[in-house]
Amino acid sequence: MADGTGRFDFDGHFGTLMRACRGEFRFRGRTESDVRQWQAPFRERLRAALGLPNVESDLAGFVPAAELLATEDMGSYARESWRVLTEPTVPLPCYLLRPKSAAGRLPLVLTPHGHGHPHVYVGLFRSPREEEQIREGERDVAVQAVEQGYLVIAPTTRAFGETRSPADAERDAVSSCRLQLMHDLLVGRTPIGDRVWDMSRLIDWAIAHQGADGERIAITGNSGGGTVSLFAAACDTRIAVAVPGCYFNTFAGSIGSIRHCDCNYVPGILRLGEMHDVAGLVAPRHFLAVAGRDDPIFPIAHTRAAFDRLAAIYQAASVSDRCELYVGDGGHRYYKERVWSFVAEAFTGRRAA
Repeated sequence: MADGTGRFDFDGHFGTLMRACRGEFRFRGRTESDVRQWQAPFRERLRAALGLPNVESDLAGFVPAAELLATEDMGSYARESWRVLTEPTVPLPCYLLRPKSAAGRLPLVLTPHGHGHPHVYVGLFRSPREEEQIREGERDVAVQAVEQGYLVIAPTTRAFGETRSPADAERDAVSSCRLQLMHDLLVGRTPIGDRVWDMSRLIDWAIAHQGADGERIAITGNSGGGTVSLFAAACDTRIAVAVPGCYFNTFAGSIGSIRHCDCNYVPGILRLGEMHDVAGLVAPRHFLAVAGRDDPIFPIAHTRAAFDRLAAIYQAASVSDRCELYVGDGGHRYYKERVWSFVAEAFTGRRAA
């Protein structure tokens, strides 16, 4: 595509390509039956795009193992440091927060983090500036969850922390996402697929060994953690509540038009559907999209347009009350105001007064 001068128009070219993608699994139904018939083949194709069948084939029969590294008394809860083997070659560090006051099988909340350090979600900081960011951005997501009485796993997102490459760790790069993407593509995988796999294996481990209630599982994280939250819930139907923060938007309006980390890209995703279609795979389970009114990388106009399309899927599934959009008054950060009441309502089936 050329502009008026005959020169190549980069943005125009790729905009044309994205608009030409009609989305094989764009939802066009009207009834609960339509939703069910649409979801099964779409979920299978989405999982294939993420590379999950390749992971499953490579790791057939694999059972996660775990090692407890340390336990700290935090007053109302214990903070445990673990390494969970989500693949034979991937010892994934994670924190497990266990409330002291609760008994029996506990609801489980997974809190994958975004493009920052894993320790932030459990309220740890390494500088006054980081402490301020946690407070101002309500980024201690795992602490918020355990204070609600939930069992919480705050995992290291693959390609961050101890799962960075040696070179990236040496120079203290935030992540190794680009290296992860390049190597994953060579073997038919994707970073998002790797991270969805990790969430599912952590659920296996938590149910089998940590007393998690398999009927009450939620996932929430911000930005890149929102990405993991959405795709994990779309692929793993054991997740009863999905709360992606500052991610839900459109692929064309954000991921495809604004500079993002390499880990966000799934080959051919627009040929399958838009982001609201992926989120539609969560129905009839509970879904809360959290957004910032002034988020520069996930424009609110596209978020609202995507939510209108998602709401139509939930209406067709006869569960309109299980799908919400909360917009915080600010930018790209976590907004907890509606999150924990929404999760509680989903777990109990009762609307808060």
